[in-house]
Amino acid sequence: MLTLSNIFIKYGDRVLLDYVNFVLKPGERVGLVGRNGAGKSTLLKIIAGEMSPHDGQVVRPAHFTLGYLHQDMLLPRGKTVIAETMTAFSEILALEKELHDIQEELGAREDYESDAYHKLIERMSDVTEHLHHMGSATSQSDAEKVLAGLGFRASDMQRLTDEFSGGWQMRIELAKMLLRRPDLLLLDEPTNHLDIESILWLEDWIAGYQGMVVVISHDRRFLDNVTNRTVEISLGKIHDYKAPYSKYVELSAERREQMQNAYENQQRVIADRERTINRFMAKATKTKMAQSMQKQLDKMERIEIDDVDTSTMRIRFPDAPRSGEVVAKAEHLSKRYGEVKVLERVDLQILRGERVAFVGQNGQGKTTLAKILIGQEPATSGKATLGHNVSIGYYAQNQAETLDPKLTLLETMERNSPEEMRTKLRGILGAFLFSGQDVDKKVAALSGGERARLALACMLLRPFNFLLLDEPTNHLDMLSKDVLKKALLEFKGTLLVVSHDREFLSDLTTRTIEFRDGHLYEYLGDVNYFLEKRRLDNMRDVEKRTAGKPADGGRVADNGVPVLGAEEKKTLQRDIQKAERRIGEIESAIGKYEEKMADPDFYGSSDSQETLKKYGDLKAELEKVYGEWEAAVERLG
Repeated sequence: MLTLSNIFIKYGDRVLLDYVNFVLKPGERVGLVGRNGAGKSTLLKIIAGEMSPHDGQVVRPAHFTLGYLHQDMLLPRGKTVIAETMTAFSEILALEKELHDIQEELGAREDYESDAYHKLIERMSDVTEHLHHMGSATSQSDAEKVLAGLGFRASDMQRLTDEFSGGWQMRIELAKMLLRRPDLLLLDEPTNHLDIESILWLEDWIAGYQGMVVVISHDRRFLDNVTNRTVEISLGKIHDYKAPYSKYVELSAERREQMQNAYENQQRVIADRERTINRFMAKATKTKMAQSMQKQLDKMERIEIDDVDTSTMRIRFPDAPRSGEVVAKAEHLSKRYGEVKVLERVDLQILRGERVAFVGQNGQGKTTLAKILIGQEPATSGKATLGHNVSIGYYAQNQAETLDPKLTLLETMERNSPEEMRTKLRGILGAFLFSGQDVDKKVAALSGGERARLALACMLLRPFNFLLLDEPTNHLDMLSKDVLKKALLEFKGTLLVVSHDREFLSDLTTRTIEFRDGHLYEYLGDVNYFLEKRRLDNMRDVEKRTAGKPADGGRVADNGVPVLGAEEKKTLQRDIQKAERRIGEIESAIGKYEEKMADPDFYGSSDSQETLKKYGDLKAELEKVYGEWEAAVERLG
């Protein structure tokens, strides 16, 4: 059990943690939540021992081990991926070296009857047994399995860690921690650098992990799947809920409502008693009674309502002129970086008003194709074209990092603003929670979440009808993500979003393109439809299961069926979606009739014949709609 008692942290005039207490018991998986800057990462550092509180103490059990994944980890250079990962087994490696040294020494000695020789034999036996218990025979294969689960290919194992981006290096650090299986895992935004498949694999791994977990994440679905307790940090206080995130949201709202009702009731009681006391004080015969009542009132334990930080961004995308029917098109497009093949003769067409999601493993070309489509990067072969009257709004994956740290917020907005918007800049900054003197802050002083908000504010200074967002939620808190999603649902233009956040993508897009091994695979639905069709229990299942339908967009399909024109294809897509909705409605209605028919008294009721007729009609309609759906899917190819 790990205990934090009366932890106090203060920076200047701001109290970050106000004498909070926190106890972590074996088997608990805690989601640490709160607004950006609330103190989540600070609390994690205190638990890890990387930071000391200004007051209070941390008590850890003896021989306690922990792994701490944070955002600023650096790997040693010059090692291969597998060699660096194998350092997780440092104790095993040390024992293996000792065993090798003992074996060499025994081979060189001839004093077989001496005590020293027999002690070496005993030590060799002890080391061998210890290695067996620690699983040394499977350490290499275990390391390779975890690396594969986190997205590394077999060909990556002997590459140097120097060749990989910061996000992939973070995966190597995570792999090392998982392999050590410490008593406690501290994970600060582990999903920021993982794709959907790796996130699903990590969820499965944590499900079988015996230790304790404390995780900070803005991925709502990840928190629901890996935690059984939620600790909220708000305005220096801790609120503890024995529930995963979604249930915590409900319980938190109920708690605040109950507290508000209790507070209002108490205020009425206090007001009534104060009126009585004032009335009695005016009468000499009742002064003592009034004084007694006042003492009782003073001793009353007052209910306090925590101030709740519910401030959110206000986003409205500016209206833009209508674009042509075809917004963006890729034809036989390939992309290589040296010998590395990223995209291989892919075809894609995005039509006006479509809402498209790019998903797949990191490094499969999602960002690359997005940049090629809008002219920010050249193709190796093939071509990409934008349609008539297309105006682009682009939020890059590293958009927040491209801001000039020397500029103030207002100067940053002015640099990105057309002349006619200059008078509105302070109001726009206010809508993104930068008010008053905030506008004179330097960008260098902003947190990651604040920089992300500023980058979004800059993007809204010009109208556009084709919006491309590359990992827009990485540094946004839950409330800000919800606000952004609501604004995107109201956006009237064409949307293309690259994201690994399942909750954010859910119901946001109507077409999902998966990137895999240089090719594109299309699913006519949102990310939930994609996950359902692929049955992604974990990353390895992706490679085993049936592939999706390649996204053709303008060539003959592999089965020889001509690819349809854009308008006919769009009509078929609508027919399929309409049929799928109707199938859902019919199946729901049939289920209700079947519940009714399961009642033993049903067949003696007066409306049984009518119900059976309606039931039969629905079954016939279901078969008909299924036929129409299958025909449309087959025509679409």
